[in-house]
Amino acid sequence: MRAGRVVTIVLAVLVAAGLGTLITKAVTNKAHQTVRQDALQPFYIPPDPIPSTPGTVIRQEPLGVSVEGGSGYRILYTSTRPDDSPVAASAMVFVPSKPSPAAGRPVVAWAHGTIGMGDACAPSRSSDPLASMSTWLTPMLQRGWVVVATDYAGLGTPGQELYLVGQAEARDVVSSVVAARNMAETDAGTRWVVYGHSQGGHAALWTGHLAAGLAPELNLLGVAAAAPAANLTDIMSAQYAGRVGWVIGPEVVQAWRSLDPTLPVDGVVSPSAIDATPDIADECIVQAALESILRERFQGEYFATDPLTNPAWAAATAAQVPSPLPASMPTLMVQSTADTVVLAWPNAALQQQWCAAGSDLSAIWLGHVGHNDTGLAAGPAVVTWATERFDGTSTQRNCAVPAPIASTPG
Repeated sequence: MRAGRVVTIVLAVLVAAGLGTLITKAVTNKAHQTVRQDALQPFYIPPDPIPSTPGTVIRQEPLGVSVEGGSGYRILYTSTRPDDSPVAASAMVFVPSKPSPAAGRPVVAWAHGTIGMGDACAPSRSSDPLASMSTWLTPMLQRGWVVVATDYAGLGTPGQELYLVGQAEARDVVSSVVAARNMAETDAGTRWVVYGHSQGGHAALWTGHLAAGLAPELNLLGVAAAAPAANLTDIMSAQYAGRVGWVIGPEVVQAWRSLDPTLPVDGVVSPSAIDATPDIADECIVQAALESILRERFQGEYFATDPLTNPAWAAATAAQVPSPLPASMPTLMVQSTADTVVLAWPNAALQQQWCAAGSDLSAIWLGHVGHNDTGLAAGPAVVTWATERFDGTSTQRNCAVPAPIASTPG
């Protein structure tokens, strides 16, 4: 078939799917991104050697966007890998305009959701860096809180992003808080909470477990997670097939095999997808989602089978499922019953399991909210919840109220 005929067919499929406008926008954005990313690149190149102390601010500059209630900075800082080796990570830091209290400003650490592994996907490198914070950043700044938002090491900076590796994500989050405290502009104190969405919800829950050991000088007061990718064994078995597999699968394969190259791809990943995995993983989420429609239609599934039927993959997945947090760590989970990415029933199971284990869990269930919007929809409730944590208000554990859906498939 001639190349022109192939292009015509593909375009016809896109138009039939109602994707023409999105494709045009994605192509235009990519051209604009190239110019922007070339200009930003020098900031993200770390020195050699990288400073060894976690939380060291390597460099900083104004973020260059208007921030209601405060000002924003882009920083490069030191984090660590799970083996304790230093690595450079980038982040955004937002400082409120109002005067700081004598004890220093409280801090909220934000952990973003899945956005792709390419450098241009990093929020601090985006032309719209506040997109995932629009419902809650200003209220937090108006309350006098510092907000720090890591990109995660390897996303925007050299090296591999360790996607859904809790031991890495937590280090990036905690080190970002230390870095924010090391900035003279913030006057940040030691009290903080963490809030994450999707992948970031996974990061937040792992941060609840690991923060005290990573930075004992800090006082983590609570963990908030919207649509957390927590029960990974359930989520992966339910979502390995279809478009979600094409979007999420390549990132998991890239990240986890960078830590354990013995994890097999033959018989787990479809033959047509193995060689394309690095390129797909590097695509930002909108482009990846668009391509997933075509790839599913013309190439079938990303995974050849449920990866959890492979013992090595089953063990690797189980190792990334956070266990219930202790009763001493207040936890807020927000989940939508309409979520088609992080499905509701695995988090209904989480609520049941964590409550049975004695976790101080409060769950808020939403309806008619898609996955991408859950972090925004949950934001105002998180602001109220975090205010109570900083004020020392007693928690409102609601384990007596069951989830509105079953904790099993279907």
